[in-house]
Amino acid sequence: MKNKVDLLVLNGRLATLAGYSIKPQRGSDFGCLGLVENGAVAITGNKILAAGPMDLVLSQAELNTAKVIDAGGRLVAPGLVDPHTHVVHCGSREMEYGMRLAGTPYIEILKAGGGILNSVRRVRSATAAEMVAQTKKSLRRMLSFGVTTAEAKSGYGLDTESEVRMLQAVQILNRIQPVDLVPTFMGAHAIPEEYKDDSDEFVRIVIEEMLPRVKDLACFCDVFCEDHVFSIQQTRAILSAAREQGLQLKLHADELAPTGGAQLAAEMGAVSADHLLCTDKDGIAALAASDTIAVLLPGTSFNLMSRYAPAREMLAAGVAIALSTDYNPGSCPTENLQLIMALGCLKLGLSPAQVLAAVTINAAHAVNLADKIGSLEAGKQADLVIFDADNEAYLPYHFGINHSWKVIKSGRIAYDKDREEVCYED
Repeated sequence: MKNKVDLLVLNGRLATLAGYSIKPQRGSDFGCLGLVENGAVAITGNKILAAGPMDLVLSQAELNTAKVIDAGGRLVAPGLVDPHTHVVHCGSREMEYGMRLAGTPYIEILKAGGGILNSVRRVRSATAAEMVAQTKKSLRRMLSFGVTTAEAKSGYGLDTESEVRMLQAVQILNRIQPVDLVPTFMGAHAIPEEYKDDSDEFVRIVIEEMLPRVKDLACFCDVFCEDHVFSIQQTRAILSAAREQGLQLKLHADELAPTGGAQLAAEMGAVSADHLLCTDKDGIAALAASDTIAVLLPGTSFNLMSRYAPAREMLAAGVAIALSTDYNPGSCPTENLQLIMALGCLKLGLSPAQVLAAVTINAAHAVNLADKIGSLEAGKQADLVIFDADNEAYLPYHFGINHSWKVIKSGRIAYDKDREEVCYED
């Protein structure tokens, strides 16, 4: 019996990424794209009915009323997933750019009231509507680059009401635009100025005041575990309390020094440990022995002119790797995940197939949604990107441009390059 189809993509070179919904790709499996030549994807409603060889898919599809897209041999991939962003914020921080170019370390900019604290002052004075308006523009850009799901952190409020307001902005954005946002509470993003001499008191506020207020607004809790920010002991206390409130765990780890953040993430069963520029061999070994995804952010290294995460060592050890933009107003102000894919090849030493896996199925695991997104398989959400290229190597090779031809979100065309616009409106 054939099933009614609403949208059919024909004549594509499918990168299905199939078979990794339970466990992410790692080791020799990393970069297994599940390629199908002359493939098709049949969509009913907002779900994939079938994906695979065109003849097999057509045998299952009732096409009388289906909209048909001829991919013309183009690469068809799952919608991209950006698993680490600070997309909700206010204003920008280009005034710090000259300081960074002059070689001022980020921690010194932070101590001088710049960095995160600069954004904190703006967010505290902003309404949720103002944050929504700015963020919506960024999400339209992300969508045009093929991103259909993104994680979105709080952490620029650093007081209870501002943190709640940021997460409420995420709720609003999930109602009014197509990119699915996964909310993360990151009240422990920095020590606010009013507690700079008593970080333990701020940790108490995060645990006793903030977490009970945000537990129903967020899926994850993240902490910036680093020298001069939150210690291993403080981070453990916050994450333990977050887990008791029902939140899943993430961790900014080993970005500026090998502080043991990777080991803590693995020990506590964090879904992901992110940044990891300075992770040592013990941290790599701990991640390899765990289910924690290493989310690497080469755009931040590029923009800060700093070292890159040891991706090849991680891969050799069997760590599961994802890539993300780290989009934020300070250290990585770009929504272009395709550019991050190029940096993943050029600066991390990953192959084109590996970077595609890192922004699809492994990135889906990094937000604990691999059962719903990240691959082209029957029953999954119908999130696809059709690239204006016929192979995965062309994407990072021809860097700095947008390769998206069409983006399909939840079974609807959300971006069409031929129209040069995002066309999925509120």
